[in-house]
Amino acid sequence: MNIDELRRQSIQNRIDIIEMIAEAGSGHPGGSLSCIDILTVLYFEKMNIDPSNPEWEDRDRFVLSKGHAAPALYACLAERGYFSKRTLLTLRKLKSILQGHPDCVRTPGVDTSSGSLGQGLSIANGMALAAKIDEKDYFVYTVLGDGEIQEGQIWEAAMTASHHALGNLIAFVDWNGLQIDGRCDDLKCICPIEDKFLAFGWYVISIDGHDFEQIAVAIDEAQGIEDRPTMIVAKTIKGKDVSFMEDNIGFHGKAPNDEETEQALQELKLLLEQNGGSVE
Repeated sequence: MNIDELRRQSIQNRIDIIEMIAEAGSGHPGGSLSCIDILTVLYFEKMNIDPSNPEWEDRDRFVLSKGHAAPALYACLAERGYFSKRTLLTLRKLKSILQGHPDCVRTPGVDTSSGSLGQGLSIANGMALAAKIDEKDYFVYTVLGDGEIQEGQIWEAAMTASHHALGNLIAFVDWNGLQIDGRCDDLKCICPIEDKFLAFGWYVISIDGHDFEQIAVAIDEAQGIEDRPTMIVAKTIKGKDVSFMEDNIGFHGKAPNDEETEQALQELKLLLEQNGGSVE
């Protein structure tokens, strides 16, 4: 996809996110909307995957360490054809394959279950190390929350990844500045993020996490780094592209009501049309 196509696809993914969370009556819209541009570039442009063969052993792997943003992942998987888009409206319902956090047993295209914050980077390390041992050339991608990197296990995993020179590991920090209890820097300062990962032996790239060209170029650059893992620090906006959700901690883990859902969908559908797309 070109940049305009990626932008339109990401807006459609945002519509899917709002619709599924509203139907479920629960979920995490803010952090799903902040990371969806990153996931869109990965799933629709950069990752080597085959929706018709989710278990293909040579596929690139993806770990959503901030597992509460599962709606963003589900939107991408459905739009890529891993399962029917109708399934999105079963989010968080009894016996659905789409639970509140990713489940690799139930859901096609999900490479690992996640949700306990701090653990995803360790899982991604294992996948990347396995690729090196098996002499496979796939990449492992993971997205971390900014509040999540307050977890000590993240830094153990960061040390491990650089120790093993996991050049096939490419991670993102979704740096929207908010976590469930407030602003990250008020609760436990995470800055300077770049300097911390540099000190732990990572290659570091800083980008605007809503700029599709910057995301794509950063991934290309990271793929060329063979002697160490790469951390892409992506500055984002929680609730991006829904006016009343942007930078609003109240929508970290709350579904919109009927009136808010209508407004959000109107804004997103108008944005899609302004970018040359059509509402599905």
